[in-house]
Amino acid sequence: MEREPAPAAARAAAHDPHASPAALTAEEYALFAQVGRVRRCEPGERLFRRGDLGTTMYVVTQGEVELDFGDDLAVKRLGPREFFGELGLLIGDHARSADATTVTACVLLELSQEEFERLAERDPRQLSHFLRRSIERVVRNEQSLIGRLRRRNLDLQTALDTLRATNHRLSVTEELTRTDELTGLTNRRGFLLHLQQRRREDAARRRGLLLVDCDSFKRINDEYGHLVGDRVLQGVANILRSAAGPDDLACRLGGDEFCLLVRADHPDEVLRMGEFVVNTARALHALQSDPPQMATLSVGACLLLPGQDWDEWYAYADAALYRAKRLGGNRVEWQDGALAPA
Repeated sequence: MEREPAPAAARAAAHDPHASPAALTAEEYALFAQVGRVRRCEPGERLFRRGDLGTTMYVVTQGEVELDFGDDLAVKRLGPREFFGELGLLIGDHARSADATTVTACVLLELSQEEFERLAERDPRQLSHFLRRSIERVVRNEQSLIGRLRRRNLDLQTALDTLRATNHRLSVTEELTRTDELTGLTNRRGFLLHLQQRRREDAARRRGLLLVDCDSFKRINDEYGHLVGDRVLQGVANILRSAAGPDDLACRLGGDEFCLLVRADHPDEVLRMGEFVVNTARALHALQSDPPQMATLSVGACLLLPGQDWDEWYAYADAALYRAKRLGGNRVEWQDGALAPA
């Protein structure tokens, strides 16, 4: 994939007091250039039309781009380091509010949602600063459009609400890299960081681990599509969230694999929690609709002992989970002590 370094003009203008509010700083541009795809355009090339659904953001590296909002709104021209289309990243499938056309031969940086998410892993603080500034600019622009285009009031107000919610979530920048986007649970990275912190704070406290996996999840995806599969994963997350106490932690490890770390001193406490998770999913599955909203679950359970590390815990729970799967799923299996033959 071709990458474009920050131009000399961008670096020189880093502290320009008259810089456009739609322009990246030199540091932001350098960060975006690490993941953005370079797109070269001829004069008069149409990037998108008003009303198109978009999930891509653009940054002008060289040349000029014209944004035509139609009606009685002023046409905007954007030059080097200025960006547009960011609502497609923040909201997803956002209807474009303008026609975007190149005025001259242009070099653009093009960022998809996947590439934008990688920026959070590289420099979450700088990205958080950009998002806050971008959100404030978008909110001001959208408020102006609401006043002049009443027929679009509902759509724009929805966008504002979404942006305010996004701005609130960004108050703690680290959440960008510790939370699973689909389910809202802690992701694998956040879970391992949590384990490290817990080990320092309460090394003597015993805990139980439930490793949770959806039964026949591939069949749901294959027969009904990934959107239905996503709703099933969100349903599983809701069960784990409802089961977790104030000292427990629910996590999506990846795919259809989840785990629940619970405070427990005895195997019976861990097993009761596992039975609750399995029975709740079973009851919801029995109310099966078409397309399905829930799958039955297999759970592997074990008790964590002080001094053991995550790899040992996972091996115990995974052995129990494999046994639950082999026995037909829709059940809890326990693993204790040395690993038994699978």
